[in-house]
Amino acid sequence: MFSQLGERLQATFKQLRSRGRLTETNIGDALREIRVALLEADVALPVARQLIDQVRARAAGKEIMESLTPGQAVTKVVYEELVRLMGESNDALSLNVRPPAVVLLAGLQGAGKTTTAAKLARFLTEREQKTPLLVSCDVYRPAAIAQLERLAETIGAGFFPSSEQQAPTAIATAAIEHARRANFDVVIVDSAGRLHVDDSMMQEIREIHAAITPVETLFVVDSMAGQDAVNSANAFNDALPLTGIILTKTDGDARGGAALSIRHVTGKPIKFLGVGEATDALEPFHPDRVASRILGMGDVLSLVEEVERTVDRKQAEKVAKKLSKGKAFDLADFREQLEQMEKMGGIASLLDKLPGAGASPAAAAAQLDDKQTRRIVAIINSMTPHERAFPAVIRGPRKRRIAAGSGTEVQDVNRLLKQFTQMQKMMKRMRKRGNMAKALGGLKGRMPGMPF
Repeated sequence: MFSQLGERLQATFKQLRSRGRLTETNIGDALREIRVALLEADVALPVARQLIDQVRARAAGKEIMESLTPGQAVTKVVYEELVRLMGESNDALSLNVRPPAVVLLAGLQGAGKTTTAAKLARFLTEREQKTPLLVSCDVYRPAAIAQLERLAETIGAGFFPSSEQQAPTAIATAAIEHARRANFDVVIVDSAGRLHVDDSMMQEIREIHAAITPVETLFVVDSMAGQDAVNSANAFNDALPLTGIILTKTDGDARGGAALSIRHVTGKPIKFLGVGEATDALEPFHPDRVASRILGMGDVLSLVEEVERTVDRKQAEKVAKKLSKGKAFDLADFREQLEQMEKMGGIASLLDKLPGAGASPAAAAAQLDDKQTRRIVAIINSMTPHERAFPAVIRGPRKRRIAAGSGTEVQDVNRLLKQFTQMQKMMKRMRKRGNMAKALGGLKGRMPGMPF
């Protein structure tokens, strides 16, 4: 998300930083570029106008004009205004009530409410140590209840059964009563959506809300809907006392205008971002971290948290111990490192969080392809344990068998083996010199397409 906006803003700030001093003309030109970039990112016009006015007022001040690094000072002002626009800090769920805490999800059909319900349940289980119960009140969409049941089984969450013959309000109240008896901490209620906002839909969701009095009423909206997302959020906000918003499908939205507009227009905080299809692809929304990503400054805090959650420490210690004893880093070890990277959202997700990664040449970024990572894992999976430990034995017939088994070409297998040999040499130098920077420097530019 925000890739187009980020590229435009970063280019504008680069021009500002290249100037020794700023004038009103320089700042005016930059603000026009920023305004166009915001509008092209589908940011609501009143929001873009207010942001520009606030930046202009601060950028024209004495502190900026007389700064030794005025370009950087303007970048700082834009960063601070973006953070303010999106809500200053993360708004966590308010679940400190007598159990069970009830969370109601509302939104249009196709926004991803059912998947989001499962993602939220997994988030609460793994990061908040809660025991959630999922229940579907969608008695209109075919197989909606079955879908939620399958997702609940996949993530190991509780599920309260319902049927299309029941009234939505009766389903929700029965689920809460069951949660109270069975000691569930949280009940996540997945409500029905429609293809458009209509009176009957709003009346039903009002009745459910009145019957269950949720502590959190979250509006789930597709970020790719752009201004329609803001408009539908407004409609739901008029009908329900919303407590927050979850933006879905942000991994597929290059513009990101909804995230910048929706807090300002509705007054409700964005609490989560859906960043993929997997059930673990739900991130708390931190305005400061998102603003930092937009401006190419990375998001190291999120990266550190992701590493702490997903990296298998025992496996990492095992590899480190193996190398310290002088044993070779083999293809099985390499595969495990790639799989750890996949758990953290893949290379693209990691790059997005690294400072300055957005300024990388497009060709270099294209080489760091998650598809390439999965292709490499497929090739290694097609090898025998002996071949992974001793890749030197892999010759003609073995290469053809591995390529056929992984759905790749012999050239792909050759490329992997050649590059892995280079990597082994690098690991040996790291062990001998104890200097990772020198070892990595020796391979710079020699491993195209490989995520090392």
